[in-house]
Amino acid sequence: MPQLILASTSRYRRELLERLRLPFDVASPEVDEASLAGETPAALAQRLALAKAHAVAQRHPNAVVIGSDQVADLAGETIGKPGTHERAVAQLQRMRGNCVVFQTAVAVVCAAKNYVGTVLVPVVVRFRQLKDAEIERYLRAEQPYDCAGSAKAETLGIALLDAIESNDPTALIGLPLIKTCALLRDAGIDPLAEPSA
Repeated sequence: MPQLILASTSRYRRELLERLRLPFDVASPEVDEASLAGETPAALAQRLALAKAHAVAQRHPNAVVIGSDQVADLAGETIGKPGTHERAVAQLQRMRGNCVVFQTAVAVVCAAKNYVGTVLVPVVVRFRQLKDAEIERYLRAEQPYDCAGSAKAETLGIALLDAIESNDPTALIGLPLIKTCALLRDAGIDPLAEPSA
């Protein structure tokens, strides 16, 4: 089986990929994540996922490389990682009572096989009409400043929401495993294959 590399320093993506029980390495893609002029959130997520996978695949041409990116989309506007408490408060105040689409893209690249696959998995999240005090309590408890849109639905952030609509429950956390498995199979790695002797 070829070497598998996750082109991400995200602990959330690493923990998700560990669920597949495949041996893998982690490499930092070192990609500029700034959006381009006029770029939609969905296009940004797809471009960055592919750029991350290609960046690591250039250094490891025989490996199968997974890149992923997530962008929160509020009525066509990109909502990124807040970085600070103040920006997280502002994000959640804007998102309360609204539907936000978390655009999660995954790309799998193997340079040696000339394989490139990419999929976008949107997740529609409906936020409750949150009170300012609830936002403050949540942020103090979770400090989700490295998460797109300040929302960590896998933990206390679930209390911020009215509903989640998705074809892949892991997409909201940052790596859509159903689609990742499909791309890995296409690239020659099957999580359910018999181990070689």
